[in-house]
Amino acid sequence: MLRMLLIGLALACFSPSFAQQDEIRKSIYFRGGSYYVDDFQATDLSNWLDSIPNLLEKYQIQLTSHTDPIGGKEFNEWLSRMRSEAVFQILLDKSIPEHFIHIKDWDYENAVYRNDSYYGRMLNRRVDVILHPIVF
Repeated sequence: MLRMLLIGLALACFSPSFAQQDEIRKSIYFRGGSYYVDDFQATDLSNWLDSIPNLLEKYQIQLTSHTDPIGGKEFNEWLSRMRSEAVFQILLDKSIPEHFIHIKDWDYENAVYRNDSYYGRMLNRRVDVILHPIVF
């Protein structure tokens, strides 16, 4: 749990500059080679989604999954899909309809953080849950 707190603090200080102003995002982090979402993060994601008023009326949901490069291309493509599917299932369990959820699996391509350090690889092992405002 301390590890997740430290990651959260780091992201608050070093959030990517490419994020759009109107979008809202939350990241789910994974251990190397894993697609298991621990209970703490699953509950935190659920509470976060519950805190967004009129979620389904105002936002489309995009899941963007990432990996580090350890294990090779084929393994990381699979791992990226499995990570997004794990988070996708949490959203379905919250009764969010499938058609509100879009998935983009990047594997280790398009990394936000440097993969030449343990810390950078740790931050790249994630699924970003991004809420994009619906424009009328």
